[in-house]
Amino acid sequence: MTKIGALIPVRLASERLPGKALLPLGDRPVIVHLLERVFASRHLEPDRVVVCTTEDASDNALVAVVEAAGARVFRGSRDDIVDRFCRAMRHYELDVALEVDGDDPFADTAYMDLALERLLAEPALDVVLTDGLPFGLGSKAFRRSAVETVWKHHTTERNDTGFMYYFTKTGLCTTSTVAPAGPEHTHPTARMTLDYPEDLRFFGAVFEALGSDGKTFGVGEIVALLKQRPELLEINAGLSERYWARTQELAVLEYERDGRIHRVET
Repeated sequence: MTKIGALIPVRLASERLPGKALLPLGDRPVIVHLLERVFASRHLEPDRVVVCTTEDASDNALVAVVEAAGARVFRGSRDDIVDRFCRAMRHYELDVALEVDGDDPFADTAYMDLALERLLAEPALDVVLTDGLPFGLGSKAFRRSAVETVWKHHTTERNDTGFMYYFTKTGLCTTSTVAPAGPEHTHPTARMTLDYPEDLRFFGAVFEALGSDGKTFGVGEIVALLKQRPELLEINAGLSERYWARTQELAVLEYERDGRIHRVET
């Protein structure tokens, strides 16, 4: 029987917004919002949801919150997320893992399930990614065999920025994508990931509009809100350009194949 889990990379020593996973968003910390959405997947139980953090003492506070919420924790390399994931999957004996970035507290549960179901239905696939949703609402699913392959070949130990490029841009894995169900799940400029103080204010405004009554909302409700109230987009407008410039600068990744070192084209 295939053992399915979830991996969420998080550490508190963020350069741009330190401690962001524990910052309050409405009545709960950011990480708890995300955990609740992952727990809601029909393929997962809380004890198979693993927050992958570091061995640094600075992450002790994160561990306490995550365990109180009902999820598991794996502590590993500070900068090598590939290694952290590989060892976490070995430790918890996972065959398939959903991966959701810890910066994405409003990631959509329905698309988590779609990514997992596509991967489980097609044995030839190594990785399935959502594609075309507003940035920060998607997720990925991969087999442990894919993580083992990337772990074996990767040579750059500082890959906390851009690690997914090892899975999608090296030819080491067979990938596929899940597209949005319709135009009501797309938005050309919405930025739904947490990197800067402006992003936190944006998330707060969205949560106040959609989540203050305790109901879980998805991509359809978010897109409809932003079309109805486009002024919300001004809160964190322009940050995506800064984000992608930083990613391009830091995601210098290399891997070994056929006895040679190759650089990942980002």
